[in-house]
Amino acid sequence: MLNGRPRQRSDVLFHLRTRSAHELWLVIVDASASTRRHQALSDAKGLLAQLFDDAYRQRARLALLTASGLAPKWQVQGLKASSGMRDWLDGLGAGGGTPLLAALGEAGRWLAMRQKRFPAEQQRVLLVTDGRLKEWSSLPVLECPGLLIDIERGPIRLGRAKQMAVELQADYRHIDELILG
Repeated sequence: MLNGRPRQRSDVLFHLRTRSAHELWLVIVDASASTRRHQALSDAKGLLAQLFDDAYRQRARLALLTASGLAPKWQVQGLKASSGMRDWLDGLGAGGGTPLLAALGEAGRWLAMRQKRFPAEQQRVLLVTDGRLKEWSSLPVLECPGLLIDIERGPIRLGRAKQMAVELQADYRHIDELILG
């Protein structure tokens, strides 16, 4: 450019701003009846509130899938994190069965579709569960980094969430580590 006037064709072409790719955080919450024991879901709500605040500050997109009752239910799918998530979180209750396997299958399909639409997007999965499933034959491997937060509490712990994390190829943390440390 010469004094603000274009001199060659490239001076007038539209240039995309360079910035890092968006992040998508897919949060899967096990809200089955077993998560009511020993304040497990209540403590998880505190952790999720902090996560939603972090997502908002980092301008991450959020997808939220709950597993309770008969079938998993999408709450949000890839929207920018907002303060409205607090209202949903306040109303979150636990009950019914654990359609967690169906939720994981649904999440895997949705993430694959989304990856085709937004190939530069950085996806992450956070699974909040007590791991109290009767049985499972195999778990889907989600094609992005994952973290399983074990919310199982009480004097008798089955420890199934740790095995789930191994099969999902996800990192594992117990909620007590995150609250205390």
